[in-house]
Amino acid sequence: MARGLPDLTVYDTFPKLLLHHALVRGGQPAWREKDFGIWQTWNWGEVADEVRAFALGLKVLGFQRGDRLAIVGDNRPHLYWAMLAAQSLGGVPVPMYQDAVANEMRYVLSHAEVRFAVVEDQEQVDKLLEIKGDCLTLEHVIYSDPRGLRNYTQPFLTSYAKVQELGRTEHADKPAFFEESAALGKGSDLSVILYTSGTTGQSKGVMLTYSNVIMSARGGIVFEGLTEQEEVLAYLPMAWVGDHIYSFGESLVAGFCVACPESSNTVMHDLCELGPTFFFAPPRIFENLLTQVMIRMEDASRIKRAMFHYFMGVAKRSGAAILDGKPVGLVDRLLYALGRIFVYGPLLNVLGFSRIRLAHTAGEAIGPDIFRFYRSLGMNIKQIYGSTEASVFITIQPDGNIKDDTVGLPAPDVELKMAESGEVLFRSPGSFLAYFKNDEGTKATKTEDGWVHTGDAGFLDEDGQLKIIDRAKDVGKLNTGGMFAPKYIENKLKFFPFIKEAVAYGDKQDFVACFLNIDIEAVGNWAERRGLAYSGYTDLAGKDEVYQLLSDCVDKVNKDLANDPHLSDSQVKRFLVLHKELDADDGELTRTRKVRRAFIAEKYDQLVQALYSGQQHCSIEAQVTFEDGRKGTIKADLRIQDAETYQPLKKVG
Repeated sequence: MARGLPDLTVYDTFPKLLLHHALVRGGQPAWREKDFGIWQTWNWGEVADEVRAFALGLKVLGFQRGDRLAIVGDNRPHLYWAMLAAQSLGGVPVPMYQDAVANEMRYVLSHAEVRFAVVEDQEQVDKLLEIKGDCLTLEHVIYSDPRGLRNYTQPFLTSYAKVQELGRTEHADKPAFFEESAALGKGSDLSVILYTSGTTGQSKGVMLTYSNVIMSARGGIVFEGLTEQEEVLAYLPMAWVGDHIYSFGESLVAGFCVACPESSNTVMHDLCELGPTFFFAPPRIFENLLTQVMIRMEDASRIKRAMFHYFMGVAKRSGAAILDGKPVGLVDRLLYALGRIFVYGPLLNVLGFSRIRLAHTAGEAIGPDIFRFYRSLGMNIKQIYGSTEASVFITIQPDGNIKDDTVGLPAPDVELKMAESGEVLFRSPGSFLAYFKNDEGTKATKTEDGWVHTGDAGFLDEDGQLKIIDRAKDVGKLNTGGMFAPKYIENKLKFFPFIKEAVAYGDKQDFVACFLNIDIEAVGNWAERRGLAYSGYTDLAGKDEVYQLLSDCVDKVNKDLANDPHLSDSQVKRFLVLHKELDADDGELTRTRKVRRAFIAEKYDQLVQALYSGQQHCSIEAQVTFEDGRKGTIKADLRIQDAETYQPLKKVG
């Protein structure tokens, strides 16, 4: 067993790990939450008491071994504790996306046969009330925040505090029950059901055992040398496997502290206050932070801008090399040390990264320039590759050999192999048990000898590091015979701060064409600095100046693709800027913000046809969902732009 970690053959479930930490480090901080501007802290001993009270309260309400408990809300300590409470009774938590509309929740609640649901507030209660009649197994709804619920009299509604009150009374009568119940669990038991985001169809319930999650978390901890002294910020959806590993699994294995922000709107501010030592974020978070930095620098004084750009030049030359322990000249080392005092240190402090020791990013490819920017500041950011079916970790970039275009080496105890088709397969202790009530899907994904199909196409480079090209099923061919990898192209376009989303088409076509979404904040700031007036998103997206701005971005991508012998035929020949942001509420993105390319192609079929028919304009009317749930339509006449393409510098063969 790794130094400092509990014996995971003994403490093989999360309730057992909780009780272990309460015993050996009961006074150390385990959870924090910011409420009304003040950070509240619970130590491991207090968390064990909170979990026990809620678990015994669930028992009084009739919760039984094997029951499913839905969890719906923002990141809150009480919701994580509810997961532990269900597990201590032999139940199975089912975290759900808090921003899902009622209809999406209906499917998960019914499919998972959920009996109990713990929700955060009135908004989530209202969603469940809307669909409860269709969810035949749902019997109890427990809410954490009572605001606005005073006049809700439904008999199946109970407050979190009331359940804990019942539990404390039960504990007084049966003081040994909680520990005895927790001791019954085994590592091979079902720990959680996590529903996939449904990029290509209906969500699947991924069944993970305690051993799956615990051993995957252990692998990440050992690989990166994490300890009980870490502090992380839990702000990503609890239904996402990334949050489940980083904010729940690794914390309970290593015994470090997890903090929850006050709200989704205060995450960046709370991040700065907290200063975590370990941080996980998808690329869009790092991209957004960098965009904010560059916007602020544009508004800074001339002297500050000059100092920033000078020392960033130094960092670009030597920062990553210094971080990786590679030789750097004395002059650059001295300049970099000055830059740390005047630029890098203050900048990391503003971003909330002054204490950061390690950062991970995953979910999509991160732009090389963005990746190098953070590493040049001395921040040890790494790309990882994973999936829900792997309990996250498949590969992790190793210290000292970080490459921009790979996702690293196999994580501890993970095996990789490539199918003849180029698809990546893995086998690991984190490999999922099965899909819930979906034997056909399980057989199609997991072989009898434990190899799991990722659905991603890739290859191993000369150092054994994995490079992902695209989803295997999405890799197609142009009529020219050239390879078409849409996600690869989309990611290259999204590396520019002005482009928030991109959707590429080209399979069985003569050329590649794209839909683009502008980033309203970055483009809006750019427009304001140039005195360009606009009335809203649709107006700004259609401006000639914005089309020229995005044309420059597409041009740079095409020049880059011309140098790629595999993808030189995939240069973007035509594009348009969509009149609205792609939105999960409109079905265009998953809840983890992955593009649903086929759905978008069907919804905007007339735009796809216009791109390939030589039209210069196309009128569109599309339904949108507003923040309050109302439906509406947006009409626009979209311009279609031709892009310059370049002769390939080299071709395969």
